[in-house]
Amino acid sequence: MDVHPIRLQVSDDRSRSRLTVFFRLLLFLPHAIWLWLWTIVAEVVALVAWLAALVVGRVPDELHTFLAAYVRYLTRVTAYVALLADPFPGFTGAAGYPVDVEIAPPAPQNRLMTLFRLLLAIPAWIVALVLGTVLRVIAVLGWFTCLALGRMPEGMRNLGTYCLRYEAQTYGYTFLLTQRYPSFS
Repeated sequence: MDVHPIRLQVSDDRSRSRLTVFFRLLLFLPHAIWLWLWTIVAEVVALVAWLAALVVGRVPDELHTFLAAYVRYLTRVTAYVALLADPFPGFTGAAGYPVDVEIAPPAPQNRLMTLFRLLLAIPAWIVALVLGTVLRVIAVLGWFTCLALGRMPEGMRNLGTYCLRYEAQTYGYTFLLTQRYPSFS
């Protein structure tokens, strides 16, 4: 079986600090600001990466590294807010978070697929939107559960990380980190 170039690694122990769970949205605020700023830059870099991939047939290493760090950071922050991980994430996208994204190095891109990437990504974004709604429901239910139990139930965490993985693969596909379409398996 072929391994997807964007994989989610989960090493979380499911225990949650009730105090940080209670204040999770408040603790998220600095990340929300940083994520908003980083998203603006990432969209510009993605446009430059798209143009470069059209011309040379691959995303330059520096642009790939930047966009991969953005997707990694976005995934960690989402995992934190959705209670899929407990420690406060760093602001850089560096390795070592309990819910982390592995992204393969840059690979050649089909120029025709690259040209129509945003159009081709629409079905994946529709699925990601549905799975994002599921993830928000898990986050709300998980908030009450984590406050009561001090841990995230395994089934809720696993379903949440499934949704998060698909979202990370969709971002990776859209931002030209991979030519491979998001996978359900």
